[in-house]
Amino acid sequence: MKNYSKITADYLHIGHGELMKNKVLIHDKGTIIDIVDQSSVDDSDVHHFSGIICPGFINTHCHMELSHMIGRIDTGTGLLPFLQAVVGYRDIEQSVIDQAIVDGDAEMKKNGIVAVGDISNKSDTALVKKNSSIRYYTFVEMFDFLQSQMTEATIEQYGPVHASHSNDAGNKKSYVPHAPYTVSPELFSYIKENNPSGSTVSIHNQETAHENNLFLEKKGGFLDFYKGFGFTLDHFQASGRTAIHYAMQHMDASQKTLFVHNTMTTREDIAEAQAWSDHIFWATCPSANLYIENRLPDYQAFIDKKARMTIGTDSLSSNWCLSILEEMKTIQKYKSFIPLSTILTWATSNGAAALGYNDLGTFVPGTKPGINLINLVGNEPSLEKSTLTVIA
Repeated sequence: MKNYSKITADYLHIGHGELMKNKVLIHDKGTIIDIVDQSSVDDSDVHHFSGIICPGFINTHCHMELSHMIGRIDTGTGLLPFLQAVVGYRDIEQSVIDQAIVDGDAEMKKNGIVAVGDISNKSDTALVKKNSSIRYYTFVEMFDFLQSQMTEATIEQYGPVHASHSNDAGNKKSYVPHAPYTVSPELFSYIKENNPSGSTVSIHNQETAHENNLFLEKKGGFLDFYKGFGFTLDHFQASGRTAIHYAMQHMDASQKTLFVHNTMTTREDIAEAQAWSDHIFWATCPSANLYIENRLPDYQAFIDKKARMTIGTDSLSSNWCLSILEEMKTIQKYKSFIPLSTILTWATSNGAAALGYNDLGTFVPGTKPGINLINLVGNEPSLEKSTLTVIA
């Protein structure tokens, strides 16, 4: 019989369900062979670890092209000053940007991330993604600031960006809208018509109270925000409904939709979105939410509505590292009522399903989803002082 690697730990999480004890994972250089009861194998053939064995992590929301901006933007400013600061950092040497992208990819590999949903406004990350062992779903992000007269120029600008990113070797790409407050109906239509069937489309959603206020009453900080960039919203009419309804009105319910951040999303918003489509996923980026707005989504509302949550790191302009384990620690620290098994599901199988990677996120025989070991401190499954070892 072939000598497969047999490993066990205090707990095994297969990507969904509960934490399991007394299980042995059998793999051959990372390819999953089987999961068996510990009592059914010769203990001398089994490698024992302390902690939790789980599949490789899925980072469903990142801006790797902003990796050079770590530490450059103040925390706690709120979204609108944050966006203005990001736009203000333009005079950065390309060599600095390029090296930060290489380092960001390496950091995610080290942190057990096997697939990334990555926002791209440029072609800067294309070469690194092409050569990386991480699978990248590139979301070519488009916006015309709700100015329909800018739509054609926007399409011309982002066509070459889309073309520059590879969809070989497990990589994917699609056009996506930036956010409800930056995309006109005309641009939404172009995006909807130019993505193939089965695509995933991400959109930043309800990240600040100003966003909902714009659509509810045409009030709030976005009016001055647009004036600051020389744009008028004279043509814009408030709908009296929250921002997510504008997005749903113009997006394709048959595609996978990944709503990102959702810090202001209500139970009613969740229910109406899930009635609109059964292909919805919700990405939470807790460290970035705290970095920018100093608040977190209402996780209990999402859990109560059986929403399919995923986890993202966002960018190093709004975070201190690119680590899904650190994001899980943040969730467990501030929302300790959420079971660890649930958070692990968000970090693995839900993320893989959102990006359409059916061979990642779970321990299924014949697949190679990555094998991570979360090294725990103490007997309880608490992540507070845990570290990560990538086994395969």
